[in-house]
Amino acid sequence: METTKIGWIGLGLMGTPMAQQLVKAGYPVTVYNRNKDKEAALKELGAGTAITPAELIEQSDVIIIMVTDDKAINDIFHSDEGLLNAGVSGKVIINMSTVSPAISKEIAMLCAAQGNAYLDAPVSGSVKQAETAQLVIMVGGDAAVFERVKSILEALGKSATLIGDVGAGNVAKLAINTLLGIHAQGLAEAVILAKQNGISPETLLNLLNNGALANPFMKIKGEAIMNGNYNAAFSLDNIVKDLKLAQDIGLSSPLGEAALKTYAAAQPQFGGEDLIAVIKHIV
Repeated sequence: METTKIGWIGLGLMGTPMAQQLVKAGYPVTVYNRNKDKEAALKELGAGTAITPAELIEQSDVIIIMVTDDKAINDIFHSDEGLLNAGVSGKVIINMSTVSPAISKEIAMLCAAQGNAYLDAPVSGSVKQAETAQLVIMVGGDAAVFERVKSILEALGKSATLIGDVGAGNVAKLAINTLLGIHAQGLAEAVILAKQNGISPETLLNLLNNGALANPFMKIKGEAIMNGNYNAAFSLDNIVKDLKLAQDIGLSSPLGEAALKTYAAAQPQFGGEDLIAVIKHIV
């Protein structure tokens, strides 16, 4: 029986199945979410609940955060009942959200001043990988702290790798998501070009999935296109957010800038759908 008490913040599309993995692995888990209805699935598995982030950190040894953006992180740490206002020490805080390296560095310093450790640990993978504990986790922070919590991270993914100092995990994730955005737009453009010239998406995708360009992402998003299924596994809103964060740390390459321009133009109509919905904007 695992004895490390884990506090979990953020029960969205990714956070819920990830927190469930930790409960199934035998960890005592307490959750906090602004929308209390989303806590029900974890309560059914035996997880506890906390009213505020401050209450959560008081009850936990390790706190894991999986939320949308820098604004949510600021709220979780700086609000009147936030993590920094609990006045506790000796905790490890793992931020698995895709946020800016700058906010990780800022929050890490504030945590350290209170005697707490901070790691940034964003993930590569979507809902399916979260549900099957097959995420790839990239970590920034102190090596000794990473070793202390590595087994927890390994309950969530197929690999957990220390990349460098605080913020390094965020940088790696933004580089990966830049390629993700470029890849999805490229797939959409190839399908459209083929279709305009009499080749069905099914035919093209069968060729792609059996050729040198085949990969899991191509297969998953190709099936989404063929089925007209644009329910968000990773939303178009989020790829715009991540490409803007990448731009903030220096993304200025031709393909990266073109992808951001395309997704930003598609966002008003398709932002809540999956990023492959960009095909409906391009067509």
